[in-house]
Amino acid sequence: MMRYPYIAYSAKIKIHPVFKNLAGDPLIVDMSVDSPLFDAIDVRNQKGFQKLLDDMMKDQYTWGVSSYLENREIVLSQCPQMVEEQRFYHLGLDVIVPLGTPLHAPLDARVMESGYEAGEGNYGGHVLLMHESPYFDTFYSFYGHLNKGKLPAIGIGFVAGEAFSYIGDFHENGNWFYHTHLQIITQKGLDRGYLSKGYCAAKDLAIMDELCPSPLSLFKI
Repeated sequence: MMRYPYIAYSAKIKIHPVFKNLAGDPLIVDMSVDSPLFDAIDVRNQKGFQKLLDDMMKDQYTWGVSSYLENREIVLSQCPQMVEEQRFYHLGLDVIVPLGTPLHAPLDARVMESGYEAGEGNYGGHVLLMHESPYFDTFYSFYGHLNKGKLPAIGIGFVAGEAFSYIGDFHENGNWFYHTHLQIITQKGLDRGYLSKGYCAAKDLAIMDELCPSPLSLFKI
């Protein structure tokens, strides 16, 4: 069977957009250690950061993205565990869309985890989908920063293209700007605890393709 991310090249596998009707080019938001954004605003002032994004996108962009494997040491500088473990490299793709935007299953899926992680800087509402097929090895897609009150039940199935959750507000998404953290997790990655790890250390970058490969193959527009 084919393994992720090569499923994107298979004529037998149709990947559906997580967000429907995204139009135009995205705003590319640099949240790396070299970003000039943090010269203008406190990194933990997320309402201020959202306003900054709104101003940057106004009349020009309807959506945005922030990168996989970006070094976010500045963003995470106030998170003691991240600093202690030196886990600064972002394992997801942040997709920036308006509050309340529905998320759709990119492939047929079953909900393996669905819950709420309280606390500043955490995932808030989140969902883990399992994707199984005769055509590819089983893998998982994870979505964070969701609406706490509209999470799907564990065990429920969704067909590709069906809405399963919604973008959450500050009080329920870990106090982050409006987006979802989309992360791919292989079975090996799940076994190694990457359901609860959205960042890795520099020393682990060489093995991330086996554990949490790039989400770009799963993210279609």
